[in-house]
Amino acid sequence: MKILQEFVPTRKFLKHADEVKDLVDGWNVTDSAAGIPAPSGTAVSCVLKVKYPDKIVIPVFILHYKGPVEVGGLALAAEAVGVDGLVITMGDIPKYGEPIKMLRSSEEARDFLRETVRLKRLKLGCLLSARRSVEDSISRVRRPWDFAFFMRLEDASLPMLEQIAKECKRLNKPIYSYFLVETPKNVDIIKMIGWPVTTTMEHVEEYAEKLDGIVDGIIATCAGDREGDKLLLKKLQRFR
Repeated sequence: MKILQEFVPTRKFLKHADEVKDLVDGWNVTDSAAGIPAPSGTAVSCVLKVKYPDKIVIPVFILHYKGPVEVGGLALAAEAVGVDGLVITMGDIPKYGEPIKMLRSSEEARDFLRETVRLKRLKLGCLLSARRSVEDSISRVRRPWDFAFFMRLEDASLPMLEQIAKECKRLNKPIYSYFLVETPKNVDIIKMIGWPVTTTMEHVEEYAEKLDGIVDGIIATCAGDREGDKLLLKKLQRFR
C-alpha cells in the first residue's frame, strides 16, 4: 500500500518536502485550498517530480481557478515533467474574484485535455465522495478515468469504499483514499473543513490495517498539524 502525504504548498514547500521524503511514497498536492492563493499545485508538483523522480506526485487540479488555455498549459507541463497524474475537480469557490466555468465539469475538462490538447501519457483521475451513493461512484469509475481518490472515509463509509475498490480492481484502476486524522491541534481546522475524521492518532495503525489490500494507497493528513503529519507518517511505515 502506497503512503502519500496530502501536501499543502507554502513558500517553504521544498523544505517541508525534504523533511518527510523518507517517510512517504509520494505526495498529493493541494491547489490553493479553500480558494486562497498558494503556490500552484501543478507547478509545485513539477518541481517535486524533478527533485524526487522516484516519488509519486499527483496534484489536485481545480477548474474554478483556470480557463481552458491554462488548463491545457499546466497539464502539458505536468506531462512533460512526468507528473504521475492530475485529480480533476471543479473545487472550491475562489476567495477572490469569480469562479471560472468555461469548462463546466471535470468530465468536460478530461475530454478537452485528451481530445483537444491531446495529452499522450498523463493520467487523469476523479474524486469520489462518500456523500454520493455507491452506485453513482461505481458508475463514475467505469467512465474513462485512469484512477480515483475517495473522500470522507470513516467507519460509516468504509463498506462503500470496499465496494468501489472492488470495482476499481476489476477495472485495473488504482484507488487511493484520504486518511484524515484528528489531533488536539487540528480540531478547529477539521470543523472548518467539514469532513468527518477517519480516525485518531491512537488508532492509526489499527485503521490502516483495515485498508491494507483494499486500496492501492492512502493520502495521509492531519489537516494543518505539521508535526502531527510527521508522527502519522512514522506510524504508517509498516504498511508501505
